[in-house]
Amino acid sequence: MVHIEDTGGGTAEIDSPEVADGVVPPPGPPAADGESSTGGRGGRAKWVRRGVLGLVLALVVPLLGAEIALRVNYAGEPSDGTYTRDKDAIWLGHAWVDGRKTDADLAALAGRLKGTGIRDLYVHSGPLEHDGTLPESDYPKAAWLIESVHRELPGVRVQAWLGDKLATESPDGLRLQRAATRTAIVASTRQILAAGFEGAHFDLEPLHSGDANYLDLLDRLHDVTEAHHALLSVAAHQIDPLPAFHSFWDTVTNHPKWWSQAYFGQVARRVDQIAVMSYDTMQPLQSLYGGYVAQQTSLALEVTPDSTDLLMGLPFYHENRFGHRGAAETVPAAVRGVRLGLSRTDADRANFGVALYVDFAATEADWTAYGEDWVH
Repeated sequence: MVHIEDTGGGTAEIDSPEVADGVVPPPGPPAADGESSTGGRGGRAKWVRRGVLGLVLALVVPLLGAEIALRVNYAGEPSDGTYTRDKDAIWLGHAWVDGRKTDADLAALAGRLKGTGIRDLYVHSGPLEHDGTLPESDYPKAAWLIESVHRELPGVRVQAWLGDKLATESPDGLRLQRAATRTAIVASTRQILAAGFEGAHFDLEPLHSGDANYLDLLDRLHDVTEAHHALLSVAAHQIDPLPAFHSFWDTVTNHPKWWSQAYFGQVARRVDQIAVMSYDTMQPLQSLYGGYVAQQTSLALEVTPDSTDLLMGLPFYHENRFGHRGAAETVPAAVRGVRLGLSRTDADRANFGVALYVDFAATEADWTAYGEDWVH
């Protein structure tokens, strides 16, 4: 998940001998071993150029084909009835539990959310320390928030959004391979449930596909949340848009980014809710982004159990940087993609929704698009 500051092809020419008055001069001496008869270094350069061109084509053609497929995926019309199931969620910034927000802010939030499909609030209450512990001083106003939400928004649940940077691609960060760290995370979860939160929502990144330590942690966390009649939810990486694409990207960039579809399914079976971070997709156009979201929605639906809430992330923020183009990754394009993927794969799925990221960066246009296109 992006961390936003909570401040609120041609033919090569080959030189040929000069012709004077129609007479071709005699050929030169025989070419040395390894040199082309058309001219030593020039021949080698020709084959190097061809090799480079071949490599470029081998990379570009599949990607171009994938982009065309995404555009096609954005075509058509969603099925009737593919709107909110009242299972939506929103990520809220840390200001809601550290004392910066007031009763007036809560009243405004309640007014904003009433009549929408939002059922869960993921409230940033961490981050976790690198050893998995969580200082209680990080969320001093949690009780106020939970009580106020229950009063102003009956039926809406407040979950603690916890996370940390993982030491998977750099030496600094939380290490899931350490049993003591996983045990500390479990203890931190008991701690926030005792504080009144109705669920624990985890966002640990970058989390590589196939990480068995994460699966072990989820099993242990679910035992805790179930015993407290609370929810376990996670923010999930995107699914390979092409088979094994995470392995290819790891080789090229040392950052796999995606999960395999099989691993996504393993995670989904261990939690009550899974929210796909379906933004930061490197797509340059709304149509391609929407097609990508449609694909991600279908891939996730195929492996998420009916009993698990599947939420697709909507980009309620506006930045331009590598991986994210604000003019392409819009709420209307995302919602249309979600509805298309839902229509094609499992239009009647009940435990399905969208998750809005993030409250303090949202614009009126974002809220309007969510209301008109999804809440309907």
